[in-house]
Amino acid sequence: MELYILDHPFHYEMECMTMLFFPGEKVTLHHEGAPAGEERAIVTRVEDCRPVVEFCLGEGCRRFAGEPAPEGGKALEYSMAIAFFEGGCQVTGRRPPWGILTGIRPVKLLRARYEAGEGEAALRRYFEEECRVSRRKTDLALATMRGERAALERTGPGDYSLYISIPFCPSRCHFCSFVSHSIEKTHKLIEPYLDCLVRELAETARLADAAGLRLRTVYFGGGTPSILTPEQIRRLTGAVAQYFDLEGLWEYTFEAGRPDTIDGEKLAAVYEAGAGRISINPQSLCDAVLQASGRKHTAAQTVEKYFLARQFPFDSINMDVIAGLPEDTPARFAQTIDQIAALAPENVTVHTLSVKRSSSFNMQGVELYRRQIDEVAQMVDYAQQKLTGSGYLPYYLYRQRNTLANLENTGFARPGKEGLYNIYIMDETHTILSVGGGGVTKLKCCAKDRIERIFNFKYPYEYISRFDEILKRKQKVVDFFAENGY
Repeated sequence: MELYILDHPFHYEMECMTMLFFPGEKVTLHHEGAPAGEERAIVTRVEDCRPVVEFCLGEGCRRFAGEPAPEGGKALEYSMAIAFFEGGCQVTGRRPPWGILTGIRPVKLLRARYEAGEGEAALRRYFEEECRVSRRKTDLALATMRGERAALERTGPGDYSLYISIPFCPSRCHFCSFVSHSIEKTHKLIEPYLDCLVRELAETARLADAAGLRLRTVYFGGGTPSILTPEQIRRLTGAVAQYFDLEGLWEYTFEAGRPDTIDGEKLAAVYEAGAGRISINPQSLCDAVLQASGRKHTAAQTVEKYFLARQFPFDSINMDVIAGLPEDTPARFAQTIDQIAALAPENVTVHTLSVKRSSSFNMQGVELYRRQIDEVAQMVDYAQQKLTGSGYLPYYLYRQRNTLANLENTGFARPGKEGLYNIYIMDETHTILSVGGGGVTKLKCCAKDRIERIFNFKYPYEYISRFDEILKRKQKVVDFFAENGY
């Protein structure tokens, strides 16, 4: 799709809106000129303080004008977004359920207005009338805001979470866009990676102590942390216990992940380390869907490993599923959700497939989006209805670019079993200190509502070979809080 941005600065918003209505298509920006006669193009401009959007899709151009905004700025950007949205609905015949919202954290947007004194009736009017969000998604956002409230009220200035990245997997799933590497190709890197990781844990703990921070949650993520041997798990969890003060810890999560990497000895090592929360992530309980997605395990293995984990007194087990995987159908997905609800884990996270450039599914491009756009909405709606009807409540929610049908990822939990780390990382409530390949540290000054990021190198070989640079970057932790406070 050719996107023309003429005489206005709102190129990012217009690009997001284009991707919203024409998912999977490559968007090329132009800041001058006009579309050729046969070109698929969208032209955005301002005429006498009024935004104009023209859709030229092969059968002439359809023109849509927004409300005048003489003051410009945010008012003009909003008016242009509304013109694009209403025009896009007419020319495509679709009405995206999240309206003009294109950001990652719609619930955070609601909560900011709630904390400024608006009641839920006003919040509903804002979402449904001003932002064009559907009633169903508004209900979900409000319920999630309520579900996260206790966790957000619990944390305060100076609190932080620790994220530990294990970017290795037994094989790469076709839908994966994370920084993870097949163990077949990178096995020789694991030991030197762990050597560096232990050193980074020690230095991170020293910096956190120097800054006067309090550790509240620990999260081992990936990748697939349970790809490690029991001895390697004990080595890392032992380093956490050695270097960090765990007395004030509220939550300790180990993302076991793929069922084909889990066994009793690894679970014992995780439990003995003090982890109270683990994840066992099937993504689907249909073998045909698992095979089409590149997963190397079966649905039966997932159930087997779930009951194995239940032999340990973990406080909470989370299970992840993905709506919109190839070979899945609304009926198959409903069976997966029904089976998971019957297993009764404390947490269930429902993801919508996001087709990223770095995933194998990206090769299917536009056709994948078009084929799944109606069915994936049915899947997500069914999951929400079934889980809430089974006693789960939404407690965190986020959205990604390139997600089928522009839908969301939602965490559901039994009351009192919410995953605290998930809330804190998505809401950007407090500092997250990240270690390992691909880790992104977020330093949060609550008083100034300021965030500063520190990036680790993504790939294990970079992380190892340039490790001294990572330690040097981490020194910003102390400087940030010295300059800004908590």
